Amino acid sequence: MENSQLCKLFIGGLNVQTTEAGLREHFAAYGTLTDCVVVLNPQTKRSRCFGFVTYSAVEEADAAMAASPHAVDGNSVELKRAVSREDSAKPGAHAKVKKLFVGGLKGDVGEGDLVQHFSQFGPVEKAEIIADKQSGKKRGFGFVYFQNHDAADKAAVVKFHPIQGHRVEVKKAVPKEDIQAGGGGSARPSRGGRGGGGRGRGGSGNRDHNGLSKGGGYNSYGGYGGYGSYGGGYGGGGGGGGDYGNGYGGFGSYSQHQSSYGPMKSGGG
Repeated sequence: MENSQLCKLFIGGLNVQTTEAGLREHFAAYGTLTDCVVVLNPQTKRSRCFGFVTYSAVEEADAAMAASPHAVDGNSVELKRAVSREDSAKPGAHAKVKKLFVGGLKGDVGEGDLVQHFSQFGPVEKAEIIADKQSGKKRGFGFVYFQNHDAADKAAVVKFHPIQGHRVEVKKAVPKEDIQAGGGGSARPSRGGRGGGGRGRGGSGNRDHNGLSKGGGYNSYGGYGGYGSYGGGYGGGGGGGGDYGNGYGGFGSYSQHQSSYGPMKSGGG
């Protein structure tokens, strides 16, 4: 499971006075830090009130997560696995979920195989592989339900997983009720016709509790070749997607800038 991205944690809700030295001092208690950064506004040079710490080993990052909640300079801060720069703007990347979509499943993969594989990231409640209601034939995808959000985050960060000799892809499963409650704006022009036109329309009226726009359905899985039919049974619809124009999606009050993290050290996001 060793994956360098799993060693990097997002720290949200920092005191505007917290420095990199202060952040490092707090989180060095859990392991060896290879990088520590407080993200600054490039114009004002003031803290944007979030940052990142990177540990030398996954186990150290796990220890910091397990010690939550954390208070730094009087502020209660939120820790999450940092999403790669490449994936940061993708729909659902920052959603706080315990359920993951698993695509590309071959016929010889059973639910027990999914539970066994994904248990390395944390406790799994159950797994299900979706079959056609009429024929009973497996449809090539399923879901894994974790007992906590961090386990789901860890598995989603890895993204591609070898199961029974096959390469499968994992995405966060955004709750259907959040999607259907209202069609927020799209961060990009819609490609599929039905999901919210135009670029991000601003405003927070259609945001869910994660700060993510509602709308888009399980359409984010339509990008897999041959998996277009997934959307049909899971609230799909074309186009849409969340409005991620306001930055590190699930961190509403301190995500008021572009979705890139800002300057990063040690090779970036």
